[in-house]
Amino acid sequence: MSGFEALLSETAEAVEVALDSVLSPKPRPGEIARPERLVAAMRHAMLGGGKRLRPALVAASARLFDVTGEEPLMAGLAVECIHGYSLIHDDLPAMDDDDLRRGRPTTHRAFDEATAILAGDALQALAFDLLAQERTHPDPAVRIALVAILARASGLGGMVGGQMLDLAAEGRFGPGGGADEAGVRLIQSMKTGALIAASVAMGGVLGGASATAQEALLRFGESLGFAFQLADDLLDVAGDAASVGKATGKDAAAGKATLVGLMGIDAARARLASLVDEADAALAAFGSEADALREAARFVVLRDR
Repeated sequence: MSGFEALLSETAEAVEVALDSVLSPKPRPGEIARPERLVAAMRHAMLGGGKRLRPALVAASARLFDVTGEEPLMAGLAVECIHGYSLIHDDLPAMDDDDLRRGRPTTHRAFDEATAILAGDALQALAFDLLAQERTHPDPAVRIALVAILARASGLGGMVGGQMLDLAAEGRFGPGGGADEAGVRLIQSMKTGALIAASVAMGGVLGGASATAQEALLRFGESLGFAFQLADDLLDVAGDAASVGKATGKDAAAGKATLVGLMGIDAARARLASLVDEADAALAAFGSEADALREAARFVVLRDR
């Protein structure tokens, strides 16, 4: 097991315990009540599955600056809540219309569409609640910086905007759909890559990284985000639903443009290998201290789900 895989396992365990706590039925100070069905839907979506890659990236980048413990865990939880909300909403009939997620019924199938929408909304709000807490960092300026990074990565100019462009490219809003390679790359950098890059950047913020160090982390995060989506597209083409944990072959069936479809499988695999090299090069100034992040890039490329 690589250093990153060990960190991934350690982080996944800590995230599971922390999510079980923050998604308890008992209201937190300032809350009035927690509806039982809504809590159950949020727990269904968030507990008992997932690699917890994004929280592990927060932890790995924070460790470059000797920051460990509760602070990166809290920031990672916030990112995971945003990721979880996005999956709930992506699976809805109005979006990707999926029945399976992580080998289990999607939230709207296990409950209903209205509950799923509200569960996603509540997870989005919870993410920023977590970042605002002093447990995340004692310095309010650091907490504000974390909020800004996550909000921009997940909102209009990031993940949500990327989903809108993706729907437009599918022709959902009339003629003129479709996307060339540059268009697909833009969609993927927003829809998937932005949150992965933000995870890496947030670890740097927790560690008080210099502007130069943050720029290097940003380059790494962008390469990693691109690699993650490319690997995901390859799994959709070559993987099977049992191992991937969700339906495969849906992109082609829906006529969705992907880089694998535009480039071909062999060229996509070659590009994936070059992205690992680019990610590695971005971390050169950190030396061996960044080996866990380098291993993260290889993990993303070699994963089977």
